Amino acid sequence: MTDAQNQLKAKTLILTHGDSDGICSGALAKSAFPDAYVYFTSPVSLLEKLNLIEYVETLIICDIAIDERYCTELKSALGKFAEECNLYYIDHHPLPERCSKEEWFYHETEVCASELTYRVFEDLLSPEMKRVAIYGAIGDFSDNTPRVKDWVKDWDKRSLYFQAGTLIQAIIHKGKDYEFKRTLLEPLSKNVIPSNIPDLLELAREAAINEEKIRFCVKKRVKALKNSAYVVNTNNSISKAAIYAASYGQREVGIAAEYREKKGVYDLSIRSRGEVDLNRILRSVAPSFGGSGGGHPVAAGARIPKDSLESFLRAFDKKIGEAKEVKQK
Repeated sequence: MTDAQNQLKAKTLILTHGDSDGICSGALAKSAFPDAYVYFTSPVSLLEKLNLIEYVETLIICDIAIDERYCTELKSALGKFAEECNLYYIDHHPLPERCSKEEWFYHETEVCASELTYRVFEDLLSPEMKRVAIYGAIGDFSDNTPRVKDWVKDWDKRSLYFQAGTLIQAIIHKGKDYEFKRTLLEPLSKNVIPSNIPDLLELAREAAINEEKIRFCVKKRVKALKNSAYVVNTNNSISKAAIYAASYGQREVGIAAEYREKKGVYDLSIRSRGEVDLNRILRSVAPSFGGSGGGHPVAAGARIPKDSLESFLRAFDKKIGEAKEVKQK
């Protein structure tokens, strides 16, 4: 922690999420500010990390959702930074109802953070860095926006998806290995294609083999409720497992839950085929069971206490059905 705290004193600091969109957003920001130090964080940890910063001239935060539990404290802390440094908060997650936008807050929900980061720093970036933004868009299922579709025309689409797939698979395969993720940022910020980053192709191959194991595991163990299907403790990528839970459970929503023994909670990854707003439902249901949840309308996550998982799943399933009925009227 000491080294991390020392790095948080850097003149230019980038705080970003550790998924493919966050890594690509961070790489774009680092391309605009080559001397910046990059630190990975999350919505739950952001306020804590901000409190570690003693001095910074430019602070860039990418792809970190606003946790509604800390919305007031976070706004206060960020307001102080905005008075003392150049602050850029770039995000695309739905906002808590009581969270208002500020001048330094660059926010759109219809695009990924990578696209938004490129647009914010476009004057400081090579036009070819759009390719990195496209990787992030593909990884975040946001490659169908008008700008990304226009940017893709400048490249061989097949090559783009190969490079993006290589990057995304390797990132998922390495999980929370943030040191590995940090090694990706430097070459990506210089527009090095993922297949030319050492070991990435082999990692992507391993990830593909592992994904087949996940698929077969979910196929055998998935359980279906009325509106959703779920699988518990695959001991593997829960985002992948959630996708296959919906597929093999033949339901609109797929859920994968993994038990975290040290914290006594289940972490959930949830994927929808687009008919209901997962973010809205989770924000209303999860707190009733002592948990938290949110994200995007079709891709979200939650953290639920161990003893509440079964009751949460059934309440969540019921809310999905109610939301579908409202939408059909």
